[in-house]
Amino acid sequence: MRTHPLGRSKTEVTELSFGAAGIGSLFTEVSEQDAAEAVAAAWDGGIRSFDTAPHYGLGLSERRLGAALRDRPRAEYTVSTKVGRLLVPNPGATGLDDQGFAVPASHRRVWDFSADGVRRSLEQSLVRLGLDRVDTVLLHDPDDHAEQALTEAYPALERLRAEGVVGAIGVGMNQTALPTRFVRETDLDVVLLAGRLSLLDDSGLDELLPEAARRGVSVIVGGVFNSGLLADPRPGATYDYAAAPDELLSRALRLQQVCERHGVPLRAAAARYPLRQPAVAGVLLGLRDAAQVQDALAQYRREIPEALWVDLAESEGVR
Repeated sequence: MRTHPLGRSKTEVTELSFGAAGIGSLFTEVSEQDAAEAVAAAWDGGIRSFDTAPHYGLGLSERRLGAALRDRPRAEYTVSTKVGRLLVPNPGATGLDDQGFAVPASHRRVWDFSADGVRRSLEQSLVRLGLDRVDTVLLHDPDDHAEQALTEAYPALERLRAEGVVGAIGVGMNQTALPTRFVRETDLDVVLLAGRLSLLDDSGLDELLPEAARRGVSVIVGGVFNSGLLADPRPGATYDYAAAPDELLSRALRLQQVCERHGVPLRAAAARYPLRQPAVAGVLLGLRDAAQVQDALAQYRREIPEALWVDLAESEGVR
């Protein structure tokens, strides 16, 4: 599988990255065995880049990913995790996490984009992962904490990079305005952009991607299925984690028809679409079991005719 460097750093990622939110039991419980088998299938298929975060399953994703990679040669893979949410014990709590993960509410998340919060978060992540370093650290969803993230968290990451503690630094968000500001005002290596460079929402092409290309910043694209609609367009499908509006469902079905005329599954076109942009280093897919991994690899390797992209541009205005 092809690899690309993140910005001007020495950190490289495979074009297909393993998004580990799913093995943190996102929405539904995932067994230890399914999680381990998913990572093993990714490794066997050539994936060498893995993305996680404390937020995912209140640390469960990091623990499972670290365990699954423990016997792999450390020089052969890259791990990214995120800072901005500290996990604080939640004694006496009952029931499940209230932020979408099917895990006990053993901890609560506390927003913290201070320099101290960045270092504490990374230290805790390393313990959960069982690693002595991670390759990439991202500021996670600083939407409502922009100034602190820019003036405190980002400089802390810059120092960690200068010290050699991490190889690449960046920001991960599902909007374009603030990441574009980071690209213009800082010296980050990578933006993880979720949901804004898809066949249904290409707003990342307006400012962020051109600015990233000008400044030598890499983009990794997540959310290529917009949480489900582009993987399987049907009534009841979700778009950005809510029921898809009728007009978006109709457009997704039209996109599917175009793809079918060329013998290509819609999910294959959706996953490959971002890789047409020169600033894009890779696509990150959320994967929860070996079957999903094997399907993702099959779609990544599928031959997609240039005529499909021409048809999508002419019939549906896909850029």
